[in-house]
Amino acid sequence: MENMTKQNDADVAFIQALAELLNSNDLTEVEVKREYGENDRLNVRVSKAQEIVHTAPAAYAAPVAAAPVAAPAQAAPADAAPADPRQDPNCVPSPMVGTAYLSAEPGAAAFVKIGDSVEEGQTVLIIEAMKTMNHIPSPKSGTIKRILVDDGTPVEFGAPLMIIE
Repeated sequence: MENMTKQNDADVAFIQALAELLNSNDLTEVEVKREYGENDRLNVRVSKAQEIVHTAPAAYAAPVAAAPVAAPAQAAPADAAPADPRQDPNCVPSPMVGTAYLSAEPGAAAFVKIGDSVEEGQTVLIIEAMKTMNHIPSPKSGTIKRILVDDGTPVEFGAPLMIIE
């Protein structure tokens, strides 16, 4: 039993390493098949879906007539963007599951706010995953048009975080 636990821990570490490899090399999918013995194997596929269906929490899957999740002061006019932020080409999706934080620490100023100009690579928020603070960079230079998450909000992989035009 102890050997099985060590193997399972090693498998978890291996899968985490694959996920890091995926993110650090801008890959969309990695698949590995390992055989340990006749009836003992591990098949893993880690992928980044471009369009997430039915995986976002209900708070993010707002119906067409509903307002976005962001606070009213942060919402853009309804006719300025598609009803589903995930369909907006300027949407910044969450690269991982975790908790989104808009500032470096409680009480500190937010990394960005509506109307701010950002440069490609500039930190726009943090996602905490497994006690690790992951700085999320802006994928492009532009202006923050909408912030779609509240500070401390849990997010799923692919959930819309903000709109940068």
